Amino acid sequence: MNWPKIIDLHMHTTVSDGTDTPAEIFERVKEAGIDMFSITDHDAVKGCRMIRELLTPEDPKFITGIEFSCKDEDGKYHILGYGYDPEAESMEKTVALGHSYRMKKLKARLKFLKKEFSIDLPQEDKDRLYAMDNPGKPHIANILARLGFAENKDKAIREFLNKQSFKSQYVRPEEAIEGILGAGGIPVLAHPTYGSGDQLLLGEEMDERLKKLMGFGLQGVEAFYSGFTKRLRDQVLAFADKYDLYVTAGSDYHGANKLVALKDTGCPDASEGPENLKRFIRDVQDRIINQ
Repeated sequence: MNWPKIIDLHMHTTVSDGTDTPAEIFERVKEAGIDMFSITDHDAVKGCRMIRELLTPEDPKFITGIEFSCKDEDGKYHILGYGYDPEAESMEKTVALGHSYRMKKLKARLKFLKKEFSIDLPQEDKDRLYAMDNPGKPHIANILARLGFAENKDKAIREFLNKQSFKSQYVRPEEAIEGILGAGGIPVLAHPTYGSGDQLLLGEEMDERLKKLMGFGLQGVEAFYSGFTKRLRDQVLAFADKYDLYVTAGSDYHGANKLVALKDTGCPDASEGPENLKRFIRDVQDRIINQ
């Protein structure tokens, strides 16, 4: 096969918490010279459906993607899914579950701001939030910053929204993995060394987490990631080798909502990458062809 050199399999559009529409990010991908890409909006497949309608044979190779925001008794996880059928019942069911939790948390966050800080957002802003596909903390934080309650989005999250926690309003990791597998996709743990908040998972802690998720059907890890140092990347690659897991590469691009550029993955040439990255590229393309 003709191996793609520049890949970026982790990016977000306005369907979740990015600032580029699917059409805009598609143009940016082409301008950046990316050979293979994926849209991984949080708990949503709408962006992938829109990209598929834009594709021509001359365009970069596109892989369906998603990122489920998960939590259980042991902490938080971000589970990526690749090469799935977006029309599959299991995917639609899991996406609907994630969306329902997001809407419940939106209502609770607005109530929390009013009760704890006497901040009642203008009705126009609340209506806009409820009309979004997947409203989250960044959307509320941007409004708080615009209204002058915080200096910027990050401070708004830290000073207001992170004061509230939710124990159960999340898709569980086993539910996300089951939904991805049921749709013919490949479940991958995003930025594996990152836990809840500032938690950094290394050594035995990461080993235990991977074994637990592999028990649910996890098949890969995101070893090449914009926020990783060489030490973190090498550790994830070592675990991928140990457990024969797929390896992926992603920037986690969010447009203006995050200081990360497209194709900033730490993997300058996928055609010269590790074998478990090449195996992922080959196998995920076969799934797309056979759908």
